Amino acid sequence: MGGMSQPLHIDFVSDVACPWCAVGLASLERALQNLQGQVAFEMEFQPFELNPQMGPQGQDASEHLTQKYGSTPEQQAQSRAGIADRGAAVGFQFRKEGRGRVWNTFDAHRLLVWAGEQGAQQQRDLKMALLEAYHGEGRSPADHAVLAEVAASVGLDGNAAKEVLASDRYADEVRKREAHFQGLGIHAVPSVIVNGRHLIQGGQPPEVFEQALRQLATGQ
Repeated sequence: MGGMSQPLHIDFVSDVACPWCAVGLASLERALQNLQGQVAFEMEFQPFELNPQMGPQGQDASEHLTQKYGSTPEQQAQSRAGIADRGAAVGFQFRKEGRGRVWNTFDAHRLLVWAGEQGAQQQRDLKMALLEAYHGEGRSPADHAVLAEVAASVGLDGNAAKEVLASDRYADEVRKREAHFQGLGIHAVPSVIVNGRHLIQGGQPPEVFEQALRQLATGQ
């Protein structure tokens, strides 16, 4: 059989609120660039909420991490520096002082489902731009004005985005997808699922993704 086989279907399960998801996506994209012309793929972004109970006011990030993981501000700063280094290695710039607050991301996930209906590239561009707005610039992914502005910045219709956000469109779809992936046993993100059955966990370096995807593409 000549040429490329069936495109790999990649589900990237992640939360805009997760710094490792930014690293994981930037890393996976490097791998996919390296595989261009060798491995065909289609990628879809799937919702996962790290803090589904988070209220509309959000919470101070340091306070949140202390509460959730019992970490000290020093440990958090160390972990931030480590993540920033890993991000820099794959071209993702984190804001030095961290993300400031932790927010509810449900509306961001609704907007991503909407973007996915416009096309895979639009969804990818919105996803990356939301990660950059939050982790790179400390802007709130819970703020409808920010979400609509980020959507417009990647060429989506900002007014249509505002209408989606003002409604409860895609809420059921987001919950259904979240339940589906939790049902598959996904409890940590980023999780990369290939063809609905192969799991590659999290923030791997590009060469790990590259090797795994190449194996799956030749062996499927």
